[in-house]
Amino acid sequence: MWRSCLASAFRTALACTIVGSATLYGPEWILRHVGFPAFSYVTVILIINDATLGDTLRACWLALYATCQSVGPAILTLRLIGPARLSAATTALAATLAAFVVVLPNSSTHLVAKRIALGQIVLIYVIAYIKGAETEPLMHPLQVAASTALGVIACVLALVVPLPRLATCEVKQSSKEIGQNVTTRVKLYMKAFCAEDATSAMASVSQARELARSSSKLYQTIKRYQPSMKWERLPFKLWRWQNVNDNKKGDKLQSMEIALRGMEMVLASKYLIPASLLPGEVKDGLKNIQERVILSIRRVNNSPQPSVTPETDPEQPDECLQTLQEIPGTPQDLPFYFFLFCLRLLETISMAKPEENKVKGPANSKSRSWISDWDRKRVMPALKLSLSLGLAILLGSVYSKPNGYWAGLPVAISFAAAREATFKVGNVKAQGTVIGTVYGVMGCFVFQRFLPVRFLSLLPWFIFSSLLSKSRMYGQAGGISAAIGAVLILGRKNFGQPSEFAIDRIIETFIGLSCSIMVELIFQPTRAANVAKLELSRSFHALYECASLFGAKASKAEIMESQKKLKSHLNKLKKFTEEAQAEPSFWFSPFNVTCYEKLFKSLSKMADLLQFSGHAIGFLGEQGKAKSSQCKEILSDVDKDLKSLTESIGLLAKSFEEITLLKSLDALEKALIKNDISWDIELGKTPNPSFSGPATEPEKILETYLQHCRGVMDGIFRVEEEGEEHKVDKSEVVLSLSALGFCVERMGKEAIEIEEIVKEVVQSENPSSHVNLHEISCKIRSLYK
Repeated sequence: MWRSCLASAFRTALACTIVGSATLYGPEWILRHVGFPAFSYVTVILIINDATLGDTLRACWLALYATCQSVGPAILTLRLIGPARLSAATTALAATLAAFVVVLPNSSTHLVAKRIALGQIVLIYVIAYIKGAETEPLMHPLQVAASTALGVIACVLALVVPLPRLATCEVKQSSKEIGQNVTTRVKLYMKAFCAEDATSAMASVSQARELARSSSKLYQTIKRYQPSMKWERLPFKLWRWQNVNDNKKGDKLQSMEIALRGMEMVLASKYLIPASLLPGEVKDGLKNIQERVILSIRRVNNSPQPSVTPETDPEQPDECLQTLQEIPGTPQDLPFYFFLFCLRLLETISMAKPEENKVKGPANSKSRSWISDWDRKRVMPALKLSLSLGLAILLGSVYSKPNGYWAGLPVAISFAAAREATFKVGNVKAQGTVIGTVYGVMGCFVFQRFLPVRFLSLLPWFIFSSLLSKSRMYGQAGGISAAIGAVLILGRKNFGQPSEFAIDRIIETFIGLSCSIMVELIFQPTRAANVAKLELSRSFHALYECASLFGAKASKAEIMESQKKLKSHLNKLKKFTEEAQAEPSFWFSPFNVTCYEKLFKSLSKMADLLQFSGHAIGFLGEQGKAKSSQCKEILSDVDKDLKSLTESIGLLAKSFEEITLLKSLDALEKALIKNDISWDIELGKTPNPSFSGPATEPEKILETYLQHCRGVMDGIFRVEEEGEEHKVDKSEVVLSLSALGFCVERMGKEAIEIEEIVKEVVQSENPSSHVNLHEISCKIRSLYK
């Protein structure tokens, strides 16, 4: 992280130095056309934050697009109205309308382009209002455009000197580190699996867990820089083949994560493998499989590979797995078989061709028209931002006409397309602005007579700002505000006393942020806690759909698509939970963040187990091509057991989807009384299974399932003895059936855990009521019957 922060700070300082040198010591024609050096610095900070050459080349196009959106209409507006006729109200109105047009195409325009365009709108209209009749309707907007162009050019030069920082190299390096990370984790998991005591096993698991956290950051790096790679193809066609390969590398390595999570799932339960299941020849065979997986990972990363031996030849059968001919006698042995299944799955994924790992979703042939831009999801962000900007400009200009644009600029350059934690983001922006401005004032005081030295004092501040951007406390919003706060004072001259400017800017910034918060509360009063609650209900609905597909004989593509949808909802649930945790409670009841985090973990495990079940069914389907009709009839009993469990989980998820949407139990009772409905507890018995109790349903299903699995293997042996011409890989069938048994057991346990947590959530929302989930579900069904 230190290396990344130093590199980012150096490039930022270099770009700001280029801007400062051009505006302070440059020729007269630059000083005449670049009328707003402050916005050149703002443009640099917006673009160069952790950027690559591809990012800056894309920023050239984005800045041009933003300028066309803002400068062109502004020239026409100023010619029609006339700068001399502008008042605080008309200026705010013009900026509001222009901002609404810029923000409206929510998904089709890049965020950087919108921020640059909004910043230009603030400067064009507010400066025109300040100068009045002295403003030239044509040259004034062009000076804003020239100031933007200077900042973009400085960013490109800073990313080229002394050596270009390429997105291609970043992705390639991250892919290489992920390959090493996955290889090390496989070795650690195998070491823990073969360990003779629980202490050494957990030590290896802890190391692997830390590596898993770092790998998620590397995947984020790849995702961050992949869009920038195509912008480097034109000037660097030599790297084009690397672009394609690195895209496939990242996707293939990330597809291995599911198998690694399954291996960790077994080892994290502190399950110690019995010595009888791990004789010496089995350990040797597992080491051979491990070496084959590592070789496959090295092939993906084009790393140096040792010569292939008969033991590591992927075409050779696994002798240790071939010994698995019987279904485990007790459920306690299922983790052993599931670990081997995950190892086999990891090997299959690592050796598969790239197109085999890609699951094609249903084609979306729905055409989009300009009318779709006017839906609520697009209009609401545009409306909120434009009103915030207009109100900030109006109040800022009323407070101080010469400095009114400093109230609008923070609103413009901090625009976010996605929902944010309003109070937290406003707080970190205010803090970042204050500490950056204070640092700038102190720098001016210390280096008052040495203007070049003031630029050098920006380097340590940019390092500090980079650290702030990567911290959980401040994030990118706080880091950018801190950097801009300092550079606007240290990078300019002839703007008055630094202390007076600092006070005016802090007050104007506070006005702008207050307007943003006020408009957000008026137009989106929904608490983040309520949004998290709604997303929890949607996650349960996605779980219901995903579980229902297992009993519907759906295709592999449909199952994978439903699992992808479930993962998407869980990611949103995590995001909204973090947002609700950062939100102040005020007079509302505190958000139960602990329960929501537990639910996220349990639902994530459930999603993984359903994915493992899908892979196991896929392996069985491949073996099913060689089976006789008699074997297929025997396998139908196993299908019924899995269908029974997934139906129970689906119905339970459907029940929780309805329960978590309840505003309160009192509101439910009032609705029943108002509609004169007498609820019947018999309505809930069949469709609302409960996994809690002395003799739980999953244990019964698992016991029946294992009996049917033994029947499957006996049937396969009997068919082979009768002389069937097709041979079946019995070890593959044993591993797949045992893996399904492990998933059955764990899904039952997770269902019990989820049921208890949901009950705790409902109880925390209704502290004065006795919570009975089955009874609540019956009342809901009676109400909507």
